[in-house]
Amino acid sequence: MKVVKFIAIIAVFTLLVSCGNSTSKQAANKEGFAAIEKKVKSEFGNNAYYTDVTITHNKSIGNIIGVTVTSAPESLKMGQWNHMQDNWKQNSEISLEVPQGNKAADFMFQLNDDISLSKLGELVEKASTKLTAEKSIENPVLNMAYIKFPKNGDVTKTEYVVMLNPENGGTTFTFRYKLNGDFIEMDY
Repeated sequence: MKVVKFIAIIAVFTLLVSCGNSTSKQAANKEGFAAIEKKVKSEFGNNAYYTDVTITHNKSIGNIIGVTVTSAPESLKMGQWNHMQDNWKQNSEISLEVPQGNKAADFMFQLNDDISLSKLGELVEKASTKLTAEKSIENPVLNMAYIKFPKNGDVTKTEYVVMLNPENGGTTFTFRYKLNGDFIEMDY
């Protein structure tokens, strides 16, 4: 009987620990988004190519990660995936058209030192502080954060976009940042 109880306690403890690190519960900050990036890379690999990475926060279910990704850009096929409540689900497969003489990878980005979710998380923190200071909105919450990669493939025009709401809903405040983290504008 003691062995059964011990096994049950270990099982419950393991479940609690594993749920504690859930990407759906990660904070909207540098560390939380770094953990999300790790989860994305564990699913699609360190060398995957993306045209879209979005983190949406839903008060009831937590973070929802959306990616459009491929491991083989030359195939001209990408998958649209969502990660919600710790499950990955493919929504669709996309076929790409690339202008003659160009490589598909030129219109995609990789998560690395130049473009990262930890930088996006850092900018969520920065936007939240700015919103509190400039608009006196206490405890703003993440609505959505994403990497906006230009359709022409010019990586220097990549932007980080952060959308925040007041804690109890209302106006969405959109912050845009350059790839290096420099502030572009706030709109609402």
